[in-house]
Amino acid sequence: MTLDAPLARFEITGAEIDRVVTVFYGAVRRHEVLGPVFAAHVTDWPEHEAKIAAFWRNAILRERSYSGNPMRVHVTTREIEPEHFALWLALFHATLARSVSPEQAQAWGALADRIGEGFRAGVVSMRQPKDAPPRLF
Repeated sequence: MTLDAPLARFEITGAEIDRVVTVFYGAVRRHEVLGPVFAAHVTDWPEHEAKIAAFWRNAILRERSYSGNPMRVHVTTREIEPEHFALWLALFHATLARSVSPEQAQAWGALADRIGEGFRAGVVSMRQPKDAPPRLF
């Protein structure tokens, strides 16, 4: 790593990120609630997994390998409900526990919790009718 290269949030390789994403989306496809939501929108799983792995490499390794607007995707996909984020995170934490070291799982899980809560809050707030009182949960 050169001195001007950005520092990773924690020690993990791109290959490890790719593997976690692949294992996780295998579990998502089998999940009774999340599976149908994803199946309605993902037609090319390898392409989706590559895009999400790029998102995580960007977030963790700071590779600048991802371009997209995940908040817009989550807000505009009406099948995604705020309660899905807790299910997603529980499944993601279980995948991390089985797939990486405890230190990596803790650090990546904490990052996923922050991102997931941001998406959940965005879905709640951006879908509120403009003339309705704020929904705070």
